[in-house]
Amino acid sequence: MPVERWSIPQVEALAPDPGSLRNARGVTGQFSATGRLDEILWGLCRSYQVAADLAGPAFKCSCPSRKIPCKHVLGLLLVWATSGVGGGPAPEFATTWQAARAARAKPRAASTPDPVAAAKRAQERADRVTGGMTELRRWLDDQVEQGLAGFARAGRQTFEPMAARLVDAQAPGPAGALRRLSGVAGIGPQWADRVLGELAMLRLLVTAHDRLDSLAAPLAATVRSRIGFPTSTDDVLSGPRVTDRWQVLGQTESDDGALTTRRTWLRGAATGRFALVLSFAAPGQALTADLVPGTEFRGDLCFYPGSAPLRALVAERVSAAEPFASPDGAGPIRAALSGWASILAAEPWRFDAPMLLADVIPASDGHLVDAAGDALPLAPGHGEPWWLLAAAGAAPATVAAEWSPAGLRPLAAWVDGSFVPAGAPVPAFGARRAPELPPELLAAALVGTGRRPWASETVHAGSLVVEMGAAATGPAVAGAPAGGPAAASGPAGEVPPGVTGGGWSAASALLEAAAVALTCRRAGIVPEIGRVPVPAAPAETAPLLPSAASARLARILGGGAPGGSHLEQELLAQWLAAAAARGGLVPPAMLPALLDAGRRNTTIRTELALVAGRRGAWLAEQRGDWSWLLDEAVPVSIADWHTATGSERLSHLAALRRTDPDQARELVESDWRSESSENRARFLTTFATGLSLRDEPLLETALDDRRKEVREAALDLLRQLPGAQLGRRMAERAHAAVRLIGYASPGRPRAASPPSPAPAASPPSPAPAAAFPAGPARAAVSPPGPARLVVEPPEELDPALRRDGVGAAPVRGIGAGAWLLEEVVAGTPLETWTELEPAGYLAVARGHDWANPLLHGWAKAAVTQRNAAWAVALLETDSGTLREAVRWDLHLVLPPDRLAGLAADALRAGDGSAHRLLALHPGPWPDHLAATVLETVAARARTDRHTWQLGELCRTAALAMPPAYADLAGRLAAQLDQLVDPTRVRPVTDLARTLTYRHEMLQELQ
Repeated sequence: MPVERWSIPQVEALAPDPGSLRNARGVTGQFSATGRLDEILWGLCRSYQVAADLAGPAFKCSCPSRKIPCKHVLGLLLVWATSGVGGGPAPEFATTWQAARAARAKPRAASTPDPVAAAKRAQERADRVTGGMTELRRWLDDQVEQGLAGFARAGRQTFEPMAARLVDAQAPGPAGALRRLSGVAGIGPQWADRVLGELAMLRLLVTAHDRLDSLAAPLAATVRSRIGFPTSTDDVLSGPRVTDRWQVLGQTESDDGALTTRRTWLRGAATGRFALVLSFAAPGQALTADLVPGTEFRGDLCFYPGSAPLRALVAERVSAAEPFASPDGAGPIRAALSGWASILAAEPWRFDAPMLLADVIPASDGHLVDAAGDALPLAPGHGEPWWLLAAAGAAPATVAAEWSPAGLRPLAAWVDGSFVPAGAPVPAFGARRAPELPPELLAAALVGTGRRPWASETVHAGSLVVEMGAAATGPAVAGAPAGGPAAASGPAGEVPPGVTGGGWSAASALLEAAAVALTCRRAGIVPEIGRVPVPAAPAETAPLLPSAASARLARILGGGAPGGSHLEQELLAQWLAAAAARGGLVPPAMLPALLDAGRRNTTIRTELALVAGRRGAWLAEQRGDWSWLLDEAVPVSIADWHTATGSERLSHLAALRRTDPDQARELVESDWRSESSENRARFLTTFATGLSLRDEPLLETALDDRRKEVREAALDLLRQLPGAQLGRRMAERAHAAVRLIGYASPGRPRAASPPSPAPAASPPSPAPAAAFPAGPARAAVSPPGPARLVVEPPEELDPALRRDGVGAAPVRGIGAGAWLLEEVVAGTPLETWTELEPAGYLAVARGHDWANPLLHGWAKAAVTQRNAAWAVALLETDSGTLREAVRWDLHLVLPPDRLAGLAADALRAGDGSAHRLLALHPGPWPDHLAATVLETVAARARTDRHTWQLGELCRTAALAMPPAYADLAGRLAAQLDQLVDPTRVRPVTDLARTLTYRHEMLQELQ
């Protein structure tokens, strides 16, 4: 039987938590066999038997996981959604499970219901509910009579006994409302307003229940539903059907610890009706994923009965779900508020309702503004809709949202025919809630009507004045006697009709007045005016990257890459590097997640700026923690250097240094003294491009700056500048402190040996044997004759040395003289040591009293000046003498081929430094190193006692080995699967899967 293949979002929606989804992507490559038996998917994942019934959906797996579905089931569904499954015969476990499910699905013989017993049970429940609601009325009146101020002290103890009584009376709706209020009372500046409003709506529910038999059928159904009377699914599906093309607008999820609830909003394209489909799941269970936001289907919906029917069930689908470009029926804010008022007039207990807004733009103060200039506030947590600003660039967009007194909660938007889901809410600490009730009602309720009786024939609701007499036209309970709830209570001081036994009091009058005021205020809300939309983003000039590449980026940012969070960061860096080399821009909707990634990882910022485009820079200008992008952003032209912002000038300088570095320097010099120290340091970072001796006067001036960051930026540049005065000064100091005697270079007489001075320090212990593997053979470099070094270190750290970058804090265990000598030699250009080859100087220094500071000084100079010849010489002969940090820094200077050779030799020798050498290689590895690593992987998988070294080696290889080795790694995993324990095969399988992932990633960006 044909079965429509699920989409990846449908599968992702089934995941019980993000970790399960991430782990599921990790097992997609571990299925040895897959297939489909009618509507049953089956697969073998190592030793686990996995099956999924697509009709349920229902799941089965032999693994010990308690999550439903587990990672293996999710992995099987992802395989099916991505590339399909195999066509082999189904194994026995799949056929057995299918038969068992078919047997359970057979309808049982229906027993004949006993109408008399059913009516008796219904009456018994109705009596219990009536008793509970009567007690609730008395309790509400007592609280208002005594005063709500006591709630701040008593807290939960006030609400829990009454809530428990309502649970016993089978009225879970009011019971839940009271328990929610127990967490509000006494908390926040407007707690009394919220508590009184909720108590008033409960009092209105009690009044409506008292007149349940006289209410219109739809309103009676709403009251029963609010109290907690169930409506069976069969009763709903047996009701009238609404046929339409239903568009899924968006979803929200909430978790109260005991139950996860998903609210999915739909809208009929022809009827214009909104529909709310609810689904529930216990902890660890998966929610149904048959309604995917951004898609539409033709079918029938059945609505639950009510005065404002919104909740519905999908009765039948007659077409498959397909994406749609934009929802039908979007309108302005005023029309949406009119619909909200109609819903609230029909069902005053309603707290939220859907809205579909056309051509809205965010404002900078947390509002959405439509084309007419009307605005509505966004709910706390949604006040900064970066997802919408990124996707639309402050252009008009269609937005679906839930409206409540707290504000708009966006569900999704449609921009240029594309569906954009709303971003996750951000915790809004300290968000203030405006009061909704008149202050005179609040004052009387807080003190208590027993102390301050309340009696008024009118009540204020915002700008409205509502009469509470018989002529009032309050909209609170549609379908009640003429005049609404106010009329039902009668004039102040009179016992309302139908309430006997002293049920009316000043407290009940206050509660009903509060219900009228709250409902009128909520229904009568008007849009705000004067809110200014955010100015539109500049237009992009570059095209978007291929859709397949963008989809892969979305998976990487969403945790869908193999290998966990560490590999995700590295894969993101490789994706950005390939995308920047290709050229093009990422889809704007991905920019918030991408900018957050750049905020956390500074190494990807340069490439990220190249694919973020003008939209990314526009976003960075509006948010402080993204402003780093402005230092990397695409250059902009400025009309006036002195009036442009610091970020604009930095971008302009970066571009100008590539074409006219002298003009760029002159601009910086023009207001150097008046510029902020932060900008001076930022501007100097651009001088690395086009650096020349003409920049030296400005850099020398910067050495005298009071700000440390400015001095350090200037020093870094001067150390890279050949012929700079800084290098000459350091060379003079170094050659005055270190002199080579007894050696004559070609064409120069041998220097006379001075009298041997007394040793300045006790000789160190003999240097250990060289631990660095020998490089390729080269001519021996030995000084002709008895050459030696005479060393006289600087005596003190004078101001001139400080100015030239010599620090005052020596490394622990090093004397002041040795530290000064090391720093002076480190700051000296290596090309000034001309008498000998690097190996010759090292040979002369070896065994000298001052060998340690000399060797470390030359090593640090080699690192700073990126001098590979000195680095090779130092590592070949003196690596064991150097401090570990300096020694490993020298490896970064080595040519990649040389470093690869060292790593391969270390792997063959079983040297523990091999992993670190592999990690230092910039990648991709050359073929001889990749082959050596695969050989080592195969050997370790067979022989190593522990698998952690194998796993570490495979993780390193997954990112640096050429992707073309994916096939070899996969074949190696298949061979090992027949020979060794599965725990040893898994790292190799992960290596093959990651290499395949990288290969596909690079192919998409070619």
